Amino acid sequence: MRQAFLSVKVAAEYLGMSPHTLYVWRHRRIGPPSFRMGSRGRVTYRLEALDAWICEQERADSRSNPALSPLSVEPEQRSDYATSA
Repeated sequence: MRQAFLSVKVAAEYLGMSPHTLYVWRHRRIGPPSFRMGSRGRVTYRLEALDAWICEQERADSRSNPALSPLSVEPEQRSDYATSA
């Protein structure tokens, strides 16, 4: 059975990064969504939110999403620059 809620340390291991990175991202309000839970207010991550965030990152990356790749777009034709002096 997988855990539904992960601590910062376990979430960082799951994402393959350091806990410090997650703390910095949380402070800057970027990265995967997190919240405080319990009487001590420990920072917690939902496993399903981490998975959704990973998918969002993949869709936003042009290397893994061909629709965003600038190489899949026809180059724009330059118009003749008619200058009158």
